[in-house]
Amino acid sequence: MQSELWFLGGASVAASLGLGAIVLPLLRRLRFGQIIRADGPRSHLGKKGTPTMGGIIFLVPALALMWVWGWRMALDPARLVVISVLTFGFGAVGLVDDALKVIFRRPLGLLAREKLGWQALLTISALLVLYFVEHSTRIVVPLLGWETELGPLYWGLCLLWGVGFSNAVNLTDGVDGLAGGTVAISSLAYIVIGLVVGVPEVVLFATALAGSLVGFLYFNMKPARVFMGDVGSLALGGALVAMSILTKTELLLPVVGVVYVWSTLSVILQVIFFRLSHGRRLFRMAPFHHALELRGWSEQKIVAVYYFVGLVSAVLGVLGLRGMGG
Repeated sequence: MQSELWFLGGASVAASLGLGAIVLPLLRRLRFGQIIRADGPRSHLGKKGTPTMGGIIFLVPALALMWVWGWRMALDPARLVVISVLTFGFGAVGLVDDALKVIFRRPLGLLAREKLGWQALLTISALLVLYFVEHSTRIVVPLLGWETELGPLYWGLCLLWGVGFSNAVNLTDGVDGLAGGTVAISSLAYIVIGLVVGVPEVVLFATALAGSLVGFLYFNMKPARVFMGDVGSLALGGALVAMSILTKTELLLPVVGVVYVWSTLSVILQVIFFRLSHGRRLFRMAPFHHALELRGWSEQKIVAVYYFVGLVSAVLGVLGLRGMGG
């Protein structure tokens, strides 16, 4: 298994590098350039026109290689379908959102209710697959080891996770290399988690995703030559949710993905404080990584700090398995 994983990881890196070399010139030729917010950090104005929709560079290799290896190893097709629905499906929603912005010049893309509606529908579709294969609705509280049967409430939790974490990764995607690198680190945690709890489908997918993201970062690290767009960030959130549900570590996802939780929380706190204080701001800008930019932090420093926090949280997530019987 170990040699298979190393080969799969290497193949994923090579596949994303090769696809990137093909896709990047195409995106430039089609002029699918990023639209930059006027109220964002001034340093981002120079990024206007940088090709976007680059998420397909890692999304296609990760899913394709997962299915190839899954077929070779005769893995559970239901689990592969769940991963595909939450990853490819959310990526498709993001692709439509990106297309509306850069092709049809609709600055806001999909309306919030449209995006949330499709995310909810896709999550429910994946959950239906799990329901019919009698997926357990019991959860375990990390560290404490408390186990409880949620029954129907479990599906509500998974629905919240699907919509919430997809958008959380989307909010984290705002600095060159930030979302791609942090999710690659989170994927490494799920390789270990999958091995410990015995879910080979997650191990294979996490390996393919981590490798594909490493290849993508070659094009996405500062100065980024391509952005992942919503097709990438929404798909990555769905991927994390799928891996947490299939490994029955739902409550460990906020630990492994603390950087995405913080990005979301910083936006929520900003909105609440703005309304309660009648126009004052808690942070200079939200999500928080933009506030750091406005304080003079370089993108490289922000990415380094977030990577470090992501690595620590990934280790803590793996250690949390001990309290869950892992």
